[in-house]
Amino acid sequence: MSYKNLTWKKLSSKYLHKGPWATLRSDRCMMPDGRLVEDYYVLEYPNWVNAVALTEDNKIIMVYQYRHAAEIVSLEIPGGVIEAGESPTEALRRELLEETGFEAATFEPLAMLACEPARNSARAHFFFARGGVRSAAQALDHSEELEVLVVPVSDVLALIENGHIVHAAHVAAILLAMRRGWL
Repeated sequence: MSYKNLTWKKLSSKYLHKGPWATLRSDRCMMPDGRLVEDYYVLEYPNWVNAVALTEDNKIIMVYQYRHAAEIVSLEIPGGVIEAGESPTEALRRELLEETGFEAATFEPLAMLACEPARNSARAHFFFARGGVRSAAQALDHSEELEVLVVPVSDVLALIENGHIVHAAHVAAILLAMRRGWL
């Protein structure tokens, strides 16, 4: 495919808020035709990882957790932020163990997605993990409260269709794993 150049030129950036989980900046940009875009707001979030992870008996490892921005308890695949110096695979191994107490035998890259590229900078790295076994208790951060749920693969589409799994990027990862024949 061939596309015309639609890339904006960033002329300046001003940080409005810097925090550990989110930073807000205002960019001044020029479009390819010369028009100026003033105050284009960008949320800078850390990159993160998630896994469609299967137990040894081929059930999906999931977590329930409260999501304050949406004010819902959300059924999701496990994952979290990539810490400084970690590769996505290392971050996923750590997050899977911390959130669920499970370790997986293998990890295969599934997709790298920009989940909201119009508004934020984060990249999400999704993996498919096999051979999960519970090896430890959860080791959650002070602001986390997660309930681990192991779901039969045959139930996952109904969970999406019935509105139990609503995180769009997680739905995309699950459907991509199904399309590849991994589920």
